[in-house]
Amino acid sequence: LVDFTAGWCGPCQTLAPVLQEVKAHFAENLSILKIDVDKNPALARGFAVQGVPTLILYHLGQQVWRQSGLLTQRDLIAIIEKYIS
Repeated sequence: LVDFTAGWCGPCQTLAPVLQEVKAHFAENLSILKIDVDKNPALARGFAVQGVPTLILYHLGQQVWRQSGLLTQRDLIAIIEKYIS
């Protein structure tokens, strides 16, 4: 799961503990990569990130889901389980 984020982004700060709990739920079955769009603008442009937070889920090297904005822990777990089970 790739998390495009920014230090000044309030919703990103709200999402951070949700991602920690999602990571704990999946343990070693999920990796979360945080990318700060201010420190990596070329990467953000390459992924066509227009707003933060933006989450992109990959499974077996393929993008399977993408969404911008906040999600609840329950919703994010359900989305991930749908694509990686």
